[in-house]
Amino acid sequence: MLGLVLGLLPVAHAAIVAAAVYGCGYGAAEVLGLRRRGPPGRRWQVPQDLLIGSSGARRLVVWGTILGPGFLTRNPYAGFGMLVLLAASAGSMPAAIVAATITGVAHAVGRAVALLRDSATAQLEPFPLLLRSLRWQVLDGIALLVVAGAAIVTAGYRLG
Repeated sequence: MLGLVLGLLPVAHAAIVAAAVYGCGYGAAEVLGLRRRGPPGRRWQVPQDLLIGSSGARRLVVWGTILGPGFLTRNPYAGFGMLVLLAASAGSMPAAIVAATITGVAHAVGRAVALLRDSATAQLEPFPLLLRSLRWQVLDGIALLVVAGAAIVTAGYRLG
């Protein structure tokens, strides 16, 4: 939603430059395993008092509205912040709507598939989960660097 709102403002050129800087900085840090400032987001998670004793329908609504979008909860991957910048760089209202919709659907599907995958098998050991998270962080960094490269090319084309 934030990307859609920004996409309606005349900030497309600044968003492309910001995407290049953001992607290079966070992408390199994630690929190289460097300590970095945490990605944009909050440390907050879904409060248990909203879930304890609740019906299945209420839990579904709470998880879907609070956890699903990812803005109100902790998201350890910096790639999520890039999605807002990409929607903001659209440059027109129809393009911003398309970019925001594709971004939202891709994020929701990714989270749903991961949740279904993880709930299908018992996760007894935390170490394999940590290793999986580190692998995803490296892949997130590679994706950020690819998008940053595309943003640099686009900035050169639009601004040059």
